[in-house]
Amino acid sequence: MNNAVNNEVPGGIWSGTWVAERLGVELLGDETLTDLLGLALRRNPKRAHLLVSHVLGKHVPQSPSVVYGHGLALGRRVRDLLGAEEAARAVVLGYAETATGLGHSVADGVGLAPYLHSTRRPVPGVATAGGFEESHSHATSHLLLPEDPALLVGNGPLVLVDDEFSTGNTVLNTIRDLHDRYPRSRYVVVALVDMRSEADAGRLDEFAREIGARVDLVAAASGTVSLPAGVLERGQALVAEYEGAPGARGTARQAPTGPQPTHNATRVDLHWPPGLPDGGRHGFTPQHRIRLDNALPAMAARLAEALPATARRVHVLGFEELMYAPLRLARELEQITDAEVRYSTTTRSPVLAVDDPGYAIRTRIAFPAHDNPADGPGERYAYNIADAGFDAIVAVIDSTADTAELHAPDGLLAQLHAHTPQVLLTVVPSYVPEPLYVPERPPMLPEPLRGPAFSSYAPEDVGWLLQDLSDVTLEAPTEEREEAIQSGGAHYAESLPVEYQPSEQYQRLFHTALAGSAARLAQAVGAVTEIVLAERSPRPVLVSLARAGTPVGVLMRRWAQFRHGLDLPHYAVSIVRGRGIDANALRWLAAHHDPADVVFVDGWTGKGAITRELADAVKEFEESDGITGFDPEIAVLADPGSCVKTYGTREDFLIPSACLNSTVSGLISRTVLRADLVGPNDFHGAKFYRELAGADVSVEFIDAVAATFPEVVDAVDAQTKELLSSDRDPTWEGWAAVERISEEYGIHDVNLVKPGVGETTRVLLRRVPWKILARAGAGADLDHVRLLAEQRGVPVEEVDELPYTCVGLIHPKYTRGATGADGKAVNV
Repeated sequence: MNNAVNNEVPGGIWSGTWVAERLGVELLGDETLTDLLGLALRRNPKRAHLLVSHVLGKHVPQSPSVVYGHGLALGRRVRDLLGAEEAARAVVLGYAETATGLGHSVADGVGLAPYLHSTRRPVPGVATAGGFEESHSHATSHLLLPEDPALLVGNGPLVLVDDEFSTGNTVLNTIRDLHDRYPRSRYVVVALVDMRSEADAGRLDEFAREIGARVDLVAAASGTVSLPAGVLERGQALVAEYEGAPGARGTARQAPTGPQPTHNATRVDLHWPPGLPDGGRHGFTPQHRIRLDNALPAMAARLAEALPATARRVHVLGFEELMYAPLRLARELEQITDAEVRYSTTTRSPVLAVDDPGYAIRTRIAFPAHDNPADGPGERYAYNIADAGFDAIVAVIDSTADTAELHAPDGLLAQLHAHTPQVLLTVVPSYVPEPLYVPERPPMLPEPLRGPAFSSYAPEDVGWLLQDLSDVTLEAPTEEREEAIQSGGAHYAESLPVEYQPSEQYQRLFHTALAGSAARLAQAVGAVTEIVLAERSPRPVLVSLARAGTPVGVLMRRWAQFRHGLDLPHYAVSIVRGRGIDANALRWLAAHHDPADVVFVDGWTGKGAITRELADAVKEFEESDGITGFDPEIAVLADPGSCVKTYGTREDFLIPSACLNSTVSGLISRTVLRADLVGPNDFHGAKFYRELAGADVSVEFIDAVAATFPEVVDAVDAQTKELLSSDRDPTWEGWAAVERISEEYGIHDVNLVKPGVGETTRVLLRRVPWKILARAGAGADLDHVRLLAEQRGVPVEEVDELPYTCVGLIHPKYTRGATGADGKAVNV
């Protein structure tokens, strides 16, 4: 038998034909149903037939890319259905055992959603957060055991994932149980196939009305199963007839004959990351997925090295609920080897095996359970693997299942050895949550980092409320970061762009721009500082938003010294779009200063996203910590977006510090917020690029602007007087313009529209630019933008009546390698 591993059978015979002909069962609906499903007979008194998925990776070996791709696609459809804001609040719940890997993959497609799957394995010391019954299953009881008790709390959407949606009973049981405990307003049901009968189709809507919630359904295909009268009895009779018959291959548990080796499998140590969950039994967060993504290449390389050099067909076999980790390993292995890789998992489900090309389960390997199950010992199965011509089989199990039964003469490993010349065993540590421990008081926060140990600024110029991650590799190529960010697979603050190293031509342009704009910058610095002193506090504590705000904070501090003899404290803190300001930094500031004296400082406004982010974050901090007094109003050098009241100018002009990255910001990287690096009592992180000291112009920039302070005093006084007497209420013109541009250019995402000279420069330095819009007639302020655009092959389009000097558009339909406007990679 040569075709058990996929649906490509001689003559194109559908793998449900055998059952359909004998029982009169029909699949009705989408044309793709027979591509996705075959039919088999259950050894189960509750239901005769089994829909066997070709793309789930449970009973039928399949390419791991195909399996993972179907789950990702469903997850992306859910994200599109919910919208970005709701998707970011969602929780995904998968069903054991069959849909644990599918649910994981859907969560990956949704993006930032944490994932939990039900389990039939109780874990001592972990409280049950819920449970429900799956009435037609061979093993009915499901437990929910999240490590974080708050995982299921909240009103964000709950996404429930199963392989098939038939009667709807399981979903209704789940929602009923969870809605009583954790009521919410929206649910999304996801399945590979929607196979409800006409009678069942309306039950979901009726139930939604009953509980007062919205329930949506997302499925890859839909249809129904037509079952003739008496099908259960006739199916049981067929099972009895064929069980043990010559055509039912592998129906008996067979121990290999002859002398057996002492070790019946070659162990491969993956070096699984310490503390990383093996799956979603207790919850799996986006931060966990990032750790897994980072570790997968090295783990797959170890597997590949252990495979026989002659292996051309390799099977990766997961274990019951442990589907996702083996799937991701198999998919990574598929990318790095020339061998054909297939994937499936063992199962509790008893199914008749018949060696017929029109039947979905061609062979069955039976072996004893090997994880000491709570419901007692029993038989377990691996389908369509026997005699399938695999050169090697990689068994991936968790440490709980690495027992004597696994290695017994009739155990799984010995059974696999009868059908392949090489068996590899890799054991993933079974994750068991630590008991919750809340310390009596949080540890003391450290003192600010200062130069020259951290940054090239003088120690009195700024104290960084950050932790030093200089020894951690965080940089990723721009294209890979953009792909991860736009796909929802990662947040921009979880990695760093590779630092742009300016060419000699670009450095000359920076120095020319600095010489030409130093006095203009000094005037804006003086004006915004005077407004702060007049309106906000006579002794302000400057807190710049790292890192673009930090050079401005240093300059404001210098102006206060020059004009008033004040020695103002200045700190730099991290704020991350979508995650808020560093709450530990706020706690440190509140412990050392009056929050009412704190003035947040940034370089410029674009569309005002950070302005809104800071306001929301301060409000959330007040509610969580009970500390009040912080004013979220930001003081900026330039406010072209009309987003704030405290500014030096609303002109959109070149601020030379926007031209460069760390080399004009004290050699400090962008800030980093990643769960495996930043704990609950840590400041956000950043790197100090000491190795770039030769290119550093941070102090030179400050000194050049400060040198012009004496010549702009009169202009600053006049400008300050005019600003203090004028209406400076924000109009949010910039936000409106960004929304208009987003729609006019078919982007439909304001986050990909970066307005103003500073933000446009950032797009060219750190992101994947699509095109640049420049105000017609803009002069030298855009020389550096035009140069960067030329280097990256990005078109500059002149636009009349543009509210900003320029606007940068990030590539809206990003694919790996898309750098220029035409989607082709170019060299920077």
